[in-house]
Amino acid sequence: MKDLKYLSAFSIPFMAFLGLYYQGLFSFITPIYAFVMIPILEILFPVDTYNISKEESENLLTKRVFDWFLYLNLPIVYGLLIFSFITVSTVSLKMYEYVGLILSVGIVLGVNGINVAHELGHRQSTNERYLGKALLLPALYMHFYIEHNFGHHLHAATKEDPATARYNQTVYSFWITSVFRQYANAWRIQINLLKGRNAAFISSYNDMLWYALLQIAYLVTVFLIFGNAAFIFALFAGIVGFVLLETVNYIEHYGLIRTKLPSGRYERVSKIHSWNSNHVIGRIVLYELTRHSDHHYKSTKKYQILDCHLESPQMPFGYPTSMVLALMPPLWFAIMNKRIPHEMVSP
Repeated sequence: MKDLKYLSAFSIPFMAFLGLYYQGLFSFITPIYAFVMIPILEILFPVDTYNISKEESENLLTKRVFDWFLYLNLPIVYGLLIFSFITVSTVSLKMYEYVGLILSVGIVLGVNGINVAHELGHRQSTNERYLGKALLLPALYMHFYIEHNFGHHLHAATKEDPATARYNQTVYSFWITSVFRQYANAWRIQINLLKGRNAAFISSYNDMLWYALLQIAYLVTVFLIFGNAAFIFALFAGIVGFVLLETVNYIEHYGLIRTKLPSGRYERVSKIHSWNSNHVIGRIVLYELTRHSDHHYKSTKKYQILDCHLESPQMPFGYPTSMVLALMPPLWFAIMNKRIPHEMVSP
């Protein structure tokens, strides 16, 4: 039964389903659940710093159920999308309902889409990586696979990394710089990969080109089948999804920077270059994403065996609560700035 705790991650799409089914004020039930109810639960539940033993870790790695928890997100996300397109194209919704449902489905695309795609994108299996890319598609963020795996994990906690927020940078500024710089970086990485293969720009090896075409085809298909209302819905739900991701990026590395060595290189990424959170509810709903320090320390570790490192910078709240605080920059700076070691503050 303890292994089934990650079923809680499906509570997010379930709330979105309720919003689509009942509409009215229920349209906003997902953002209320994610950013009001879960933060309250995080305060009520104790912080858990327990790390499993080596024997427990080996046992958990043999259980395929943890992989299936991830795989199930694909039919759930796409099923919810189809239901939402049918709803907005056939039901006469009030504007507030339309907006609420965009926020609700967008949160699903961020949590059960991009977040799960992030985990699958680090897997060694090609099929699992394909599943991850399929989950990135409706969020219109397929380039994340390239930039995150070949860029962010190399440059995290440096000024060269778009996904590392600077000290005293607001989340609103970060949304703009991170989104555009990551996309440009993904193309730069792709061009270098093509050169390494001696492949032409227009070729089967140009993943960035395929991503662009697939995402355009997705939006065009939604428009042709479901109409203009569904097209706008799909577009803005995708934007909500990747803005949610960028808010997570913001809190994961805010203000931290690696030391530059006399050689001009940065010190290696270690456990102290990411913010860690051991708040139970956020950990479970986000598939242990909040133990981000260990993820950067060894990116191939599966989510169910990630460890807590007490030497890592510790967030005073869970990720959902911290995301809400980040939307209020003066409060965020007042709480977080004093927690950053002086020698690690990014200029």
